[in-house]
Amino acid sequence: MQHRVVLTIDLKQLGENYQAVCGIVAPSDVMPVLKANAYGLGVAPIAQALVAAGASRIAVAEPFEALQLVNLNVPVQILSGILPDEIDEMVAHGIVLPVVSFESAQQLSAAACAQQTTAKVHIKLDTGMGRAGIHWTEAETVLAQMATLPGLEFEGIFTHFPLAYEQGSDFTDIQVKRFCTILATAESLGYHFKYIHAANSDAINNALITCQAPFNLVRCGINLHGAFDAAGSLRVPLKPVLQMTTRLAQVRTLPAGTPIGYGHTFKTQAPMRVGTVCAGYADGLPLALSNRGTVIIRGVEVPIIGRISMDYLTVCLDTVPEATTGDCVTLLGRDGDAETQVDTWAKLKGTHAYDIICSIGSRVERRCV
Repeated sequence: MQHRVVLTIDLKQLGENYQAVCGIVAPSDVMPVLKANAYGLGVAPIAQALVAAGASRIAVAEPFEALQLVNLNVPVQILSGILPDEIDEMVAHGIVLPVVSFESAQQLSAAACAQQTTAKVHIKLDTGMGRAGIHWTEAETVLAQMATLPGLEFEGIFTHFPLAYEQGSDFTDIQVKRFCTILATAESLGYHFKYIHAANSDAINNALITCQAPFNLVRCGINLHGAFDAAGSLRVPLKPVLQMTTRLAQVRTLPAGTPIGYGHTFKTQAPMRVGTVCAGYADGLPLALSNRGTVIIRGVEVPIIGRISMDYLTVCLDTVPEATTGDCVTLLGRDGDAETQVDTWAKLKGTHAYDIICSIGSRVERRCV
């Protein structure tokens, strides 16, 4: 038996998107960010495709993600913090680790010395994100404290932007100035960084300064999938890599006045051909598509009617009279001239593309082509 709902991932287009980003930010390098199992798409084949396309290092969020990629023969880097009980194993596997405080630097140093090795680390600065890292007001003191710790190779230094989706953001400019001031201080203390990075997907599109010297590395996640935060602009020519399909389970004609679905949020005003589609919010369809979104059947966009339920949704088939049980239904992607993309769902839900992709259900088959 095959899965009813299938998410097809175009690895060729993924590689082309990666190379398009490389072309825009050159001479900076591009580090794909594949946290949360590549946003739920399946990290192993995606990482392999990106390495084949030229990626020389991969970033993730936490140790279990990192361990899945140690056989790629490229550096794997954890961007977020690391817990004390995780340090020994990560050092043993050669994972590039974040330094978020003097205490974390001491712990990493002790682990590296105990294993008679050197741990590669990147210093994480909090220049305004307010989430993790060495706060910019304390950076000079902390940098001086940890400059001589043994067993550490300070390979990189980085920060993160909360408002990079805003073109011309004054706060992003402030963060860059803070970062550059700290960078100069670090260099005066004897630090020599191979990688200096701040740009995420939003910054690549909206803050060109973060892709230029002194920065020489950018972090790219959502853009690789051909999606981006709709609040900003899109500077990189990208194409979607996702196609989500299912099947039409039933077709029938219902009389006028028939209520549809939970809550009876829709009622037919005249006799209507109604289709029941094998997909619901358990598969990742936002509930906000109820009575607002569309799906594509036989190349025609048809409206969703009634409230989406866990396993099914209903559509009006008046414009596709030839539709029949078993027909392919395109939820995301293109069929003929009709197209629905991740950003369309994000706007209807009032969220962003990350949320949509990460919410695709576990029973949906991920199929890489």
